[in-house]
Amino acid sequence: MDSAKVLDVKGLACPMPIVKTRKVIGELDSGQVLEIEIHATDKGAKNDLAAWAASGGHELIQHEEEHGVLKFWIKKG
Repeated sequence: MDSAKVLDVKGLACPMPIVKTRKVIGELDSGQVLEIEIHATDKGAKNDLAAWAASGGHELIQHEEEHGVLKFWIKKG
């Protein structure tokens, strides 16, 4: 998937992935996609990011787990 920016927040605990995501997505234009990589130990990240994206008018368009890393793609609303 084509991403405008990749945010690596591996090793950070909640709420830091959301805090950093909020900052970086603010730098993107509407419709651009942010790819977020989170270490798989933060299993709550899927629900947290989905809820955060919906509440901010953004869209969680895809997520997957690869080699112990959770990856999310969020389209800025």
